[in-house]
Amino acid sequence: MADHPFGTGISDADIVDALGFLDGWEDRYRYIIELGRQVPAMPETDKSEERLVRGCQSQVWLDAARDTDGQFHFRIDSDAHIVRGLIALVLAAFEGKRAEEVLAYDIDGYFARLDLLAHLSPTRGNGLRAMVNRIREIARAA
Repeated sequence: MADHPFGTGISDADIVDALGFLDGWEDRYRYIIELGRQVPAMPETDKSEERLVRGCQSQVWLDAARDTDGQFHFRIDSDAHIVRGLIALVLAAFEGKRAEEVLAYDIDGYFARLDLLAHLSPTRGNGLRAMVNRIREIARAA
């Protein structure tokens, strides 16, 4: 298991495995929400307009920093429990990666392995894509 200082500490592969063992989407949603509870909250003072992710049904704030090794560390927060869980899934995919790894990551394949998008409302799916797009914009700009 990777050590993600701003994420849950659970890798994308761990999440795929865990969801595969759960029966039904009610249990999977509970697991995703529990993952969201493990994501550190962003301080209220950092929830600014420029960090707001456009295209999300709920309010979502995203901030990124790179360390001396070029690895990205993301702080993402939301006012909705299920969205915090989706944030945990996104952090598992991107936290601690370098720009080229973020851009090369097969997020569609990851979501397909989770069988996620078929079980989200269209607006939640759009919000999830908005988070991913914002992270990729940050990586492209690096």
